[in-house]
Amino acid sequence: MQRIKQVAAHLAGSRPGQGLAELERKRPDDVVITMAVRSPLCKAKKGGFKDVKTDELFLEMYKQAIVASRIDPAIIEDICVGTVLTPTPVYPARTAAMAAGIPETVPVQVVNRFCSSGLMAVADIANKVRSGQIEIGLAIGIESMSDNPDDGGPPQSELVSCNSHSRDCNEKMGWTSENVAAEFNVTRDEQDQFAAESWQRAERAQELGYFRNEIVPFTVYQKDPKTGEKRFVTVREDDGIRKGTTKEALSKIRSAFPQWGNGTTTGGNACQLTDGAAAVLIMTRRKAEQLGLRIVAKYITTAVTGLPPRIMGIGPVPAIRAALKNCGLTIADVDLFEINEAFASQAVYSVKELNIPRDKVNVNGGAIAFGHPLGCTGARQIATGLNELHRRKQRVLVTSMCIGTGMGAAGVFIGETPAN
Repeated sequence: MQRIKQVAAHLAGSRPGQGLAELERKRPDDVVITMAVRSPLCKAKKGGFKDVKTDELFLEMYKQAIVASRIDPAIIEDICVGTVLTPTPVYPARTAAMAAGIPETVPVQVVNRFCSSGLMAVADIANKVRSGQIEIGLAIGIESMSDNPDDGGPPQSELVSCNSHSRDCNEKMGWTSENVAAEFNVTRDEQDQFAAESWQRAERAQELGYFRNEIVPFTVYQKDPKTGEKRFVTVREDDGIRKGTTKEALSKIRSAFPQWGNGTTTGGNACQLTDGAAAVLIMTRRKAEQLGLRIVAKYITTAVTGLPPRIMGIGPVPAIRAALKNCGLTIADVDLFEINEAFASQAVYSVKELNIPRDKVNVNGGAIAFGHPLGCTGARQIATGLNELHRRKQRVLVTSMCIGTGMGAAGVFIGETPAN
């Protein structure tokens, strides 16, 4: 009966109309985050992780999560890993966990909802904590796009491809970007302006050290280009951020997809292919206090929505609306938004359609500047957003992304004490 009352209290706390004051109330059974960290983000095939095998990337993320968590990994009751391109991902997810020192008694599962997979891993663990199934769990988002390039969707049966929406799911992402730009009148100029701001904000944040509290150093193998000899190096910073990027320079880049729409998408105003990982430790407030851990944030809710695959990029619009409705908040209540920049076309539209002030969105840059490791992004946004939320001493964070095949996802978090 006590468990039923606890669950009922959680559900009551998430119903529409509650508002910010109610969400800020602290209860022992609140779902809280005590750690949100990420790896450096490195250019696929070219950057710091180009020689790192998938299971090695998993291994290093687990190792760094154990250190940053400040807990005995034996007390973790479940691990959920979000990844997209990793072949048979449960193998590296499980084997690397044990190799990192996590006991075999700690189970592991894998989720894949394309670009939201990191957020889905967080939501999975959070919902297990909220329901009382577990009291403490670890969510990981990870992707090696060097080791596992994106080859698109598999061939479709004629029985499936006869449906136009199904057929659209296998089209190139660039096609969807051009569809959004054409259908919603997002100009090349707007896209280049948005992209330039992303590059410039990321450059400034890196120079000022804003990412230091969220990035954990990764010690990995790199091959000597001349001898092929492998040696360990420690990577500490994102390596995809181009310094001195301007709108004028971006405007000179040729269209990446001139065969579609108005050809407004370029290599300068779309996300980079990137390797990276992020980890989020989730538990009840009661457990965090018992362990003497500082609480970084309170998890509130996650929403996922569907839409036509041909304009999948506008997914953040319905997803953010749904997530805010779930917890009775408005756009004005939110201090910071982390909206994934798969393409400037969809990011520009999403910000305009939701009427979000630009100075609240991706304030330290986004995927255009430092990359989008597919399964990592949903967890990475939480680490980045909470770090900046605490630096600014603000309260409410919303993260969101579009999802291939026509979906969108969003999460809501309330910041608490300063990040570790």
